[in-house]
Amino acid sequence: MTVAYLTNQYPAPSHSFIRREIIALEARGNTVLRYALNYREVELVDEGDLAEKAKTKHILRQKSVDLLAAFTRTVIRHPLGTMRALGASLRIGFRSDRGLIRHLAYLIEAAIIADWCSHDQVEHLHVHFGTNPATIALLAHVIAGISYSLTVHGPEEFDGPRSIALSDKMKSASFVVAVSSYGRSQLKRWIDPDQWPKLQVVHCGLDCDFYPDRGHDKIPGPSFVCVARLAEQKGHFLLLEATAKLRAQGLRFRLTLAGDGPLRKRIENRITELELDDIVHITGWLSNEGVRAEIMQSRIVVLPSFAEGLPVVLMEAMAMRRPVVSTYVAGIPELVIPGTTGWLVPAGDAGLLADAMRDALSEEPEEWSQMGRAARQRVLERHDVTREAEKIERLIQVAIGRNVLS
Repeated sequence: MTVAYLTNQYPAPSHSFIRREIIALEARGNTVLRYALNYREVELVDEGDLAEKAKTKHILRQKSVDLLAAFTRTVIRHPLGTMRALGASLRIGFRSDRGLIRHLAYLIEAAIIADWCSHDQVEHLHVHFGTNPATIALLAHVIAGISYSLTVHGPEEFDGPRSIALSDKMKSASFVVAVSSYGRSQLKRWIDPDQWPKLQVVHCGLDCDFYPDRGHDKIPGPSFVCVARLAEQKGHFLLLEATAKLRAQGLRFRLTLAGDGPLRKRIENRITELELDDIVHITGWLSNEGVRAEIMQSRIVVLPSFAEGLPVVLMEAMAMRRPVVSTYVAGIPELVIPGTTGWLVPAGDAGLLADAMRDALSEEPEEWSQMGRAARQRVLERHDVTREAEKIERLIQVAIGRNVLS
């Protein structure tokens, strides 16, 4: 089976779950091609990401003459489909906050993807994220009849489903994947009930890097790590408020912010304002190995998110026997069991977050170890990438009319 994966940015530090899914599908004997709009060179520090970059065809990295040739071939092959796609692009663009010009660009990119799929003999196109790559997949479907599906993660898709024409994308897709039951519930709001059967839950998975269980039970010093892009929805400013509260109570600990992002300068300024420079450290972008090292060196993983899908870093931390502190947001309560694998607090409350962090630091070694063992067991049962890739494979086989053994 030959499948193409389409994303906006690939590879990327925060998209390791896509890489794992692709590799797991390939391990099952499938050919998986990587298509993407672009990548950010500065963010690529992981060897796996660098290897994926070489395997990925990026639209915005192609020569203009090659893009023009691909677009022209598609128009010649599918003139009526291209006209229908133009109408769809205008209709979606009028409703979108991204405007008509951007959607005309999506039309061009869709024609290029249609040409690539034809040349590479792609049987099915799968998209991660319901934003602009899903728009491109929808338009490629209208142009050339390419079957496609999409994985919707959230929270971006749930913030403005009308403006991104999420209903149209789901209606035309062969199937739609949510990464949690919560995510599927949100998708059900934007599609007719008679199409609910096409909504499936497939979890993001962990690979063999997280299967060994060596050294995970060693108790580090009093420390937290927050592994997240430095962006609005991750709650870093709230985390700094909670950290300042704990510091005022006389607790001694350190906090590592593993990652980078658009809010880095403002977060650095806030660290200084709260006089936390001596206990809070920002790492910048890390490789997967670097992230695992930070998790191993910390006692507790904390993620005070305001909006989420289902954070992969919580799965990774739990697989490494680290209890977690997070929020009652989106799919997180489906993974984290309060009192058993970690602590959950209402999003946005710095006081309750500080209380949970204090409780986490004060856990006795045996209780900490027991929570870590329970966390690892839960995540390995629910997020094995081979098992989850098999689910995707079977859905694609049904979509393209392959015989599937039950």
